[in-house]
Amino acid sequence: MTEQRHGAYYLPDGVPQPAPTPDGMDAPYWEATRRHELMVQHCGACDRFQWEPEWICGACQSFDLDWKEVPGRGTVFAWERVWHPVHPALNEGVPYLVVLVELPEAGNIRMVGNLLGDPHQEVRIGAEVSAVFEDHEEDGYTIVQWELVKAS
Repeated sequence: MTEQRHGAYYLPDGVPQPAPTPDGMDAPYWEATRRHELMVQHCGACDRFQWEPEWICGACQSFDLDWKEVPGRGTVFAWERVWHPVHPALNEGVPYLVVLVELPEAGNIRMVGNLLGDPHQEVRIGAEVSAVFEDHEEDGYTIVQWELVKAS
């Protein structure tokens, strides 16, 4: 089960809000995040997952694409501690951590996101992470962030 954050957002005010593409291709992803589910595209012809959403399968060129829910758990494939803000609203928010997360139960596709917690924390390749859904009720969207899974 993935955790939901309440109260303050990880991203500061002023950062442009994400928006579905005008063609609606990624609408199932955004609708799923609002329900705190992680959905990715899946090809019915070759049984492969893909990310980012496309109109055609990148592996077999089939148009037989649908969306499947996948567990919100993965591993850190790569990471970066960002010191130079990419948007003026982030000037006071550096450093922050960005991770490339590999989803083993979705054919090892990779998704980019922020890593929550101390921006100076140790991060290692292969560390297990879980999705955290950050609701922006007033703007009508939910974004996926990541956090390290604590060893039990």
